[in-house]
Amino acid sequence: MISSSFKPVNEIVTLEPSFLPNDPTLSNYETVDRRIPLLQVFQNSVIVTTVGSTIKVLLAITTAYALVFIRVPGANIIFLGILVALMVPPEVSMLPNFMTIEALGGRDTLWGIILPGLGTAFGTFLLRQHFKSLPKELFEAADLDGAGHFRKLFQIAVPVSMPAIATVTLVTVVNEWNSFLWPLIITDTRETMTLPVALNQLRSVEDDVASYGILMAGAVLVIVPMLIIFACLQRYIVAGLTQGAVK
Repeated sequence: MISSSFKPVNEIVTLEPSFLPNDPTLSNYETVDRRIPLLQVFQNSVIVTTVGSTIKVLLAITTAYALVFIRVPGANIIFLGILVALMVPPEVSMLPNFMTIEALGGRDTLWGIILPGLGTAFGTFLLRQHFKSLPKELFEAADLDGAGHFRKLFQIAVPVSMPAIATVTLVTVVNEWNSFLWPLIITDTRETMTLPVALNQLRSVEDDVASYGILMAGAVLVIVPMLIIFACLQRYIVAGLTQGAVK
């Protein structure tokens, strides 16, 4: 994909393809920039991903903490409801979400993209299982020092749970960045489109075989930021997913 994004058309549509471009060119990226407002849609994706991921991770942390360390009536029933939410395909909620957001005036806005997906059942489930494996002695000592729930959460639970939180953050960021169906439905103009939606629009414009280099350039722009984030956080993934699995 990266190699093809730097190839001219005659090196892509050929009977003797080469792995590396013989005559590298930036024309494919220049074409992408001309066809779609690249800076605008990239900024939209960054805003949606940053705001949405931050709120989702914060809600997952606080919800998981409440289910484990605060005596909430019916906590097990609430957790069961979270597990059920994991089994429901997101497409099922598209229509009610669209009707709700449109009624609130959020159609074709960035907050309209962000709002319906702020809850994260996966993150809550993973962090709850991790919090249950933390030594109770840590929190008993904090109680003796007079610490409230806020201090116990952000001075004890969060610092010792960074691998699990980093895993939830990585999964959430990737899902937010790559989200396609909901932003496609709720946005109408290029000013509010995210990168995956703009790339799809680029595909609808470029229908001939000569467009492969342009499409590969667009795909690189979508994928590379996530590869960088993944490279920075990947060492936490295994530790985060396996913590709490065994005693």
